[in-house]
Amino acid sequence: MKSIKSGFLPVLLLFAIIALQACKAKKLVQKPIPPTETAIAAPSVQPKPKPVTEAKPPVPPVKKEDLNIDAVKIQFDFNSSVLRTGSYGILDQAASAIKANPSVTYQLNGYASIEGTPEHNMILSKDRANAVKTYLVNAGVSPANLKVKGFGTRNPVADNNTETGRELNRRVEIKTKY
Repeated sequence: MKSIKSGFLPVLLLFAIIALQACKAKKLVQKPIPPTETAIAAPSVQPKPKPVTEAKPPVPPVKKEDLNIDAVKIQFDFNSSVLRTGSYGILDQAASAIKANPSVTYQLNGYASIEGTPEHNMILSKDRANAVKTYLVNAGVSPANLKVKGFGTRNPVADNNTETGRELNRRVEIKTKY
């Protein structure tokens, strides 16, 4: 029994050493990149060229007539504050116009159609205006230039007795505030 124990211990140690060697992380050595012809021909010390910065011409202030931002109306589906994909192009143009004149503040007026309770329509109209604000801020407009207001069912632009009219009343208008 003693001879088995004495022979077993060295074998066990040998396996432990082999197992530890196999488990060690291998160092990965990156192969050197072969030099190119331009690197060989170039002198070893070369000053870095300074980046050329072009002076951007100042953006002229945009007149209210040029903006026509007051005509922008973004439509929404029934009981939803999710932007329609058809509104993205309009909002991108509005974002460009707003960014062109950062000294102007804009009011985002949200509206709802007559369906639902007045409280629900007020919340929905604010959510719609906030959805437009989020889109414009993500497009690069400063949030300080945007004010949000919900009007609920007030100021309809069409008859709320027809589906077409109710659809037109689910909107957000962007108004210029000087």
